[in-house]
Amino acid sequence: MAKAKDKDNKGSGTIALNKRARHEYYIDQRYEAGIALQGWELKALRAGRINFGDSYAIVLRGEIFLVGTSIPPLISASTHVVAEDRRTRKLLLHREEIDQLVGAVERKGYTLVPMAMYWKGNKVKVEVGVARGKQAHDKRETEKERDWQREKQRTMRAHNRA
Repeated sequence: MAKAKDKDNKGSGTIALNKRARHEYYIDQRYEAGIALQGWELKALRAGRINFGDSYAIVLRGEIFLVGTSIPPLISASTHVVAEDRRTRKLLLHREEIDQLVGAVERKGYTLVPMAMYWKGNKVKVEVGVARGKQAHDKRETEKERDWQREKQRTMRAHNRA
């Protein structure tokens, strides 16, 4: 009788979050996109080697590309491939989604910001946000609101204990 395979969480979950994006931008819409990766990049992502705090998405020739994401190669990666850790990677979206994003970027002046990278099954997905930049006073306002919510929660917990 065959032994049942144990399900482990190696291939599921979040790879990386871009926390800076929520601080720097107002996120209006979110899209889920696939990403074209090479084999050594997948191995590096499984090891958790990624930095996309400074990355953004651009529109070139009617396609969306992710720029500025750093995926450092593993030492044990393939020796016959020259690994470029900050290469431009193509995002995979449906044509109507691309048209909506192009309209938002070119006509309305929005920015495409990667929000998160995660596993969906055995594929890597990127959550791209259509964003507007925040002013300095908006960032302070957001921080004050977050602190107020945190203080309110503490007060409610202390009151419920008593």
